[in-house]
Amino acid sequence: MARALLRCYPSSFLPRSSANANEKPEKSRVLILGGTGRVGGSTATALSKLCPSLQVIIAGRNRERGDALVSKLGDNFQFVGVDIDNVKALEAVMEGVDLVVHTAGPFQQAEKCNVLEAAISTKTAYLDVCDDTKYAWRAKSFHKEAVSAGIPAITSGGIYPGVSNVMAAELVRAARSEEAGEPERLRFSYYTAGSGGVGPTILATSFLLLGEDVVAYNKGEKIKLKPYSGMLNIDFGKGIRKRDVYLLNLPEVTTAHKVLGVPTVSARFGTSPFFWNWGMEAIVKFVPVDILRDRSKVQKLVQLFDPLVRALDGIAGERVSLRVDLECSNGRNTVALFSHRKLSVSVGYCTAAFVLAILEGSTQPGVWFPEEPEGIAVEQRKLLLKRASEGTINFILNKPPWMVETDPKEVGLGIYI
Repeated sequence: MARALLRCYPSSFLPRSSANANEKPEKSRVLILGGTGRVGGSTATALSKLCPSLQVIIAGRNRERGDALVSKLGDNFQFVGVDIDNVKALEAVMEGVDLVVHTAGPFQQAEKCNVLEAAISTKTAYLDVCDDTKYAWRAKSFHKEAVSAGIPAITSGGIYPGVSNVMAAELVRAARSEEAGEPERLRFSYYTAGSGGVGPTILATSFLLLGEDVVAYNKGEKIKLKPYSGMLNIDFGKGIRKRDVYLLNLPEVTTAHKVLGVPTVSARFGTSPFFWNWGMEAIVKFVPVDILRDRSKVQKLVQLFDPLVRALDGIAGERVSLRVDLECSNGRNTVALFSHRKLSVSVGYCTAAFVLAILEGSTQPGVWFPEEPEGIAVEQRKLLLKRASEGTINFILNKPPWMVETDPKEVGLGIYI
């Protein structure tokens, strides 16, 4: 741990409040918007363990929960009340802050990038955990403004998308550096038990995604598919085993296609108990699309289903798994796998890993996706994944599929497929 802390803040990172060479690194300050929610609170907790010297401001609307979290995490943490829809309030709370972390989802159907705009205005480094394609590309449209302001910014920097993007980038980089053929197909597969302990936000996100056509790429051609269709049975290895996953419209599909240059890309998600998947299919089939694309109406659906989801979460648990498959032109297939017992814990470490990478100077000025080398430098990916994978029950990168799967098939002489 001591060695990791020495790397927390080298002098190469020079946002507004760190530009003074005489300022001590431990005085760097991080603002977490949505800090009283499950993702924000988990991020604060992870930062307290990965880099205890950080000064962290937890911002949200629930003072009671904020004060309780601060009292648990210690003297380097404080709570402030803020409304992210109030631009002036956002700019005021960012004064004197080195990095703002936007975890106040859901991001689906959000019309503006208020937090990013405020970060650019106040010259504050930025990170969000966006999992919506339109929002991610809207954030990307502020690239020139971020460059002009001299601030580093990453959009979609959580667990998935986020860590999954970096895993995919490493698979593609390894394939090309080892001359293992040209990458042809990239497949993202995700599994979360129940709501993953993350609560109503992930439920709202799921419902809103069911109202979006799925964007995928087939041999370079952009195609649109029905949400929660195209079921595949994917082996997530030990601790998770085989699970059904279904197509969803996720931002890493487009970014991986455009940034990594892989012609065929898709993303799927599945949950448990198994009847939740049936329920998602039924929602797509029977609930009008205009309801699923209306945030206020979706919130009413969330209120209806949330008590039942919470009750079953105690039985289902909150295990999470990310599997990324890469197929190359010479027939070589490689896999990256990330599995954890608790999504509510793992999402915090994943987001915190991006926080530390930005503070350590890994990110250039501009708005970047996680797989872009200007966002997370290639030489820094290993450290990011090490931090993100804290507590995982299974973490594998750039291995053949048989090393991951529960029941690999032997074709003879110790050779598996």
